Amino acid sequence: MRTFSAITSATLLALAFGTGPTQSLDGTPSPNPVLAPAGVQPLASALPGGPKAANPNLSPNLSPGLKTAIMPTSPGDAFRSATEALRSGETSKAVMSLQYAAEHGHGFALWKLGRMYADGEGVKRDNIRAFEYFQKFADSHADDNPATPRARFVANAFVALGHYYLEGIPTAVAPSPELARRMFGHAASYFGDPEAQFQLASLYLDGNGVVRDAKRAVPWLVLASNKGHYKAQAILGRILFNGEHGTRQRAAGLMWMTVASDGPGAKEPWIAQLRESSIAQATNDEQAMAYILLKRWVEGRRE
Repeated sequence: MRTFSAITSATLLALAFGTGPTQSLDGTPSPNPVLAPAGVQPLASALPGGPKAANPNLSPNLSPGLKTAIMPTSPGDAFRSATEALRSGETSKAVMSLQYAAEHGHGFALWKLGRMYADGEGVKRDNIRAFEYFQKFADSHADDNPATPRARFVANAFVALGHYYLEGIPTAVAPSPELARRMFGHAASYFGDPEAQFQLASLYLDGNGVVRDAKRAVPWLVLASNKGHYKAQAILGRILFNGEHGTRQRAAGLMWMTVASDGPGAKEPWIAQLRESSIAQATNDEQAMAYILLKRWVEGRRE
């Protein structure tokens, strides 16, 4: 019998096909999505001690120097001007235009400024300012229709806020795993964001601000895994293979670790090591069943 590693190498080429229906833990299509846990707060602004109350001394201070600048006549024009300035490397001009657009209600400008200060993209990294921009954007669009193009940016802002609450910002935001859970929870359940689903699962796996519970983590990992989140796929595979949530499901676990090893996950040594270690422990029958589950999963994504 051919080894599982050899059998799956050609099959994984098919993973480039589009996203298919949600799958169950055994790799077969699931008729119903996993429901979000109860108790997730829907609005960032409604949270006790949430973004608006995190630090009363924080001031958005969105537009230093704008009085002397020649600005476009509309927020849309300002945002377009900022986009052109970023493409040409004129960061200072771009930031000024984004600030103008943000002050006049352009949501994408708020998000872009948040990302720039969070990542140090063309500006000095400033977590406090990034937090302020993400907070304002998240509060303004927390109830946006999840089907709109803007939804993924709103979800990204909630995830960013979740990380800031989890780690804290010196002199500005105190660490709060509970508020982090609520930020991740809203993006995960309302917007269906895979990164938020993965982060929420990680809190349950680590027992960070919540009771450690692998069983509560698994549904979120399943949702993120079916959306192509390779880290969620690898960890879900490990949990199923080792039975960390209860009953061992070695074939399903090996299938998910194999999926995680494809694409971006192929560059992660820890995923390759996890998969190879699992293959060494699996029986020939478990490897064969994992291949069958993998084939079903790939075919499901084609449909």
